[in-house]
Amino acid sequence: MSILAAIAVLAILICVHELGHFLAVRVQGIRVSQFSLGFGPALWSYQGKEVQYAVRAIPLGGYVGFPDDDPESGIPNDDPDLLRNRPIGDRALVISAGVLANLLFAYLVLTTQVLTVGIPQLVYQPGVRVPQIALDTSTVAQRAGLQAGDVILGVDGQTLAPGKEAVNRVVQAIQSRPNQTIRLQIQRQNQVLKLTVVPELTANGQGRIGVQLQDNVSVGNRHSRNPFEAIGLGAQEFHRLLTNTVQGYWELVQHFQETANQVAGPVAIVAMGAGLVRSSWGSLLQFSALISINLAVINILPLPALDGGQLVFLGIEALRGRPLPARVQESVMQTGLLLLLGLGVFLIIRDTVRLVGL
Repeated sequence: MSILAAIAVLAILICVHELGHFLAVRVQGIRVSQFSLGFGPALWSYQGKEVQYAVRAIPLGGYVGFPDDDPESGIPNDDPDLLRNRPIGDRALVISAGVLANLLFAYLVLTTQVLTVGIPQLVYQPGVRVPQIALDTSTVAQRAGLQAGDVILGVDGQTLAPGKEAVNRVVQAIQSRPNQTIRLQIQRQNQVLKLTVVPELTANGQGRIGVQLQDNVSVGNRHSRNPFEAIGLGAQEFHRLLTNTVQGYWELVQHFQETANQVAGPVAIVAMGAGLVRSSWGSLLQFSALISINLAVINILPLPALDGGQLVFLGIEALRGRPLPARVQESVMQTGLLLLLGLGVFLIIRDTVRLVGL
């Protein structure tokens, strides 16, 4: 059941993307001949007055078909309602509408999550947590009596306020004062203790006591029944996820060899979604918004066979005053499609092998 739910989420997100293209076409009165969800053989189809609607066997995709591509459509080549005869701005709106639809859908999902189950939120507590101490029993921390799980509440009488800066303050105090006494206020379970440490001098001239430090945070849920507040909270979470997604892809480009192995294919995404369904429906909502944002960001990349690649062709047309020859565009798009399909097959095989433990 959880796997089916995850697949259904992917299918819905693809439907939203293609529906964005379709609505942009219909609103502008551009001629369209097909609206298909999925690829492969048709499981269901309906021929409307102008458009053939279809649901196909493979749910990981879809397309909007135009009579521009059908020489037997009987529509004159100079018909102003053909997509290719529309101004560049009209065509750019059609191409980018799928991305906009995915972004809008993600925002609506997050706002709904705020109104219902709430969104996960990090809650900073005072102090800095000590998750681990070096195994060497001769470290400064061991001799001073620090233990894994302790929380450093203060340094030399100065309380550490909640927030990310607390870790930096402790690190700076330790590194800047080798061979000097530092007084620490420690919380250990329900006790508050006072310890002193003397950082040892390292080869780089800085102090060290042999501990790991991390933010003292817990994960809570924040929700609101007020629709106006929910709109604001949904926007904040949308901005956070979008920013993290863009930064993640930029990191992939900058450090491709180190991060390429982290790229997930459809199988891994479905497995991740299935696990979140078993966890909670709130997690599934967060998953849906995140994947919708990822679909938008991926599709806007200036790569052949993606929406971003088609926008690049429109940009070149605007600069040249005329489009690139059709054979050039077709060759680039077909090459890009083959590369994307090849990458998809590779990711499916790799993720399947990982899941079954071969």
